[in-house]
Amino acid sequence: MENKPVIIGVAGGSGSGKTTVAHKICKEFPEQSILMIEHDAYYKDQDHLPMEERLKTNYDHPLAFDTDLLIEHLDQLQNRQAIEKPVYDYPNHTRAEETIPQQPRDVIILEGILILEDERLRDMMDIKVFVDTDSDLRIIRRLLRDIQERGRTIDSVIDQYTTVVRPMHLQFIEPTKRYADVIIPEGGHNHVAIDLLVSKIRTITNEIGSY
Repeated sequence: MENKPVIIGVAGGSGSGKTTVAHKICKEFPEQSILMIEHDAYYKDQDHLPMEERLKTNYDHPLAFDTDLLIEHLDQLQNRQAIEKPVYDYPNHTRAEETIPQQPRDVIILEGILILEDERLRDMMDIKVFVDTDSDLRIIRRLLRDIQERGRTIDSVIDQYTTVVRPMHLQFIEPTKRYADVIIPEGGHNHVAIDLLVSKIRTITNEIGSY
């Protein structure tokens, strides 16, 4: 049987820079040997719910995710089987009909705000990373992103942050920091931490390749 791929979990609050960290790690490896899986792709299918119910979804809560499906897909990838990664349709607040075929790779980067919250996911990871960025920087980044990329108003972003994002971060995301093997302050700007991570991943993949 072929060797199992290395799974690296990259967690952190919204606007922490975790996606930047994950992309920078990916850039250090050839495309054919690394795969990125976003937890956001695994929001639950809400096709059976009326739109007014879908609009009430709290996307910062663990129950918003179909983590069972994610675990099933990671199992398949570990067994060198291809998967059909779901696509989330944000405007309609449900899963899209199309999927994205993904082939197994030597390294899998699993990225998302709550990936360290589920013990089953943690147990699958070889390295667990938490990107730790001050809350003032995170809210500024979220403001800029949501206004520029998603057409939101300042008031709506701040309201969502104070009523949902911040309390969920304190309740569910911040406590998962204790499970991390590596904590990276300042996200994608911490080049030393990213270089160290890349070196460690290379060491693991080389060891697997020598078996």
